[in-house]
Amino acid sequence: MVAGSVEREKASEKLLLDLYAPGERKTLVRGGNGGFGNQHFATPTRQAPQFAKPGEKREVIELTLELKSIADVGLVGFPNVGKSTILSVVTAARPKIANYHFTTLQPNLGIVKHGEASFVLADIPGLVEGAAEGVGLGHAFLRHVERTRMLLHVIDIAGSEGRDPLEDYDAIMKELEAYGDLSKRPMIVVANKMDLPGAEENLKRLRDKLAGTGIDIYPVSAATRQNFDALLYATARLLDTCPPAEPFIEEALGDADALAQGEPFTVEVDGGVYFVSGREMDRLIASVNFDNEESLNWFHRSLRRLGVIDALRERGAKEGDSVVIGDMEFDFID
Repeated sequence: MVAGSVEREKASEKLLLDLYAPGERKTLVRGGNGGFGNQHFATPTRQAPQFAKPGEKREVIELTLELKSIADVGLVGFPNVGKSTILSVVTAARPKIANYHFTTLQPNLGIVKHGEASFVLADIPGLVEGAAEGVGLGHAFLRHVERTRMLLHVIDIAGSEGRDPLEDYDAIMKELEAYGDLSKRPMIVVANKMDLPGAEENLKRLRDKLAGTGIDIYPVSAATRQNFDALLYATARLLDTCPPAEPFIEEALGDADALAQGEPFTVEVDGGVYFVSGREMDRLIASVNFDNEESLNWFHRSLRRLGVIDALRERGAKEGDSVVIGDMEFDFID
């Protein structure tokens, strides 16, 4: 798996592993110990035993795998505000670009080299209102923002699609806040499409709105490639002040070893029938050839060795009572 992969237990959604560093290897669940083949039980007088000891059974765990992109800076904003075009302008990445919503359905990464600064920039697919609640592909998109150290919030400052850019800003901030408080991530607002009519007026309104918040606004035009030097210098300066990204906190699974470490067997009585079950019984039944007398004798000796006969006697079993182990039913013989 690639760096950034996160593994969750599907049933509980516990985050079990975070493969954050490139080349990192971790063990989530260990397999059970192997069993013994029939040759392990061979003796000078019994050279080909008809029974064997199977390996340990372990619990089956169903996992959900996610990839959370690892990037220093994330481009966020509504669909079609120009994020992919910006990525293509400032990096060597060549994302798919078209004039319709959701052209980008997965993050595109590029490396920005500006002066002596170098950082990884991710074009996060466009968000919509309700993304934090999973509307559209909201969760699939927002999870890629979690790794970023800072955000470039891209706005169509000209309102070229009929939306108010100030309302766009509020809507995206609301989604970032709802999804893990991402709105507090260090941020620069990128006022894109400054080459279009209405951009200057809306830029003044946006500056008035954000006055005193400490959030800088950088007007650019991705279409004409204007004013990106100042934006990239500001991004590099802010990035230098951001703490490094850290792996997510992993939760203990705990239950994986419980099966192997539980009671070797239990005895229950129902209607005069004695039911013996448990991990040791599963392994024992799997190892016996019930069509072979020698194997059956070994089975009865194993029941005594494991304490099953004593346990049945303590629960009141008498000669001839029915005992069920797995799919097999026997008469109790003391």
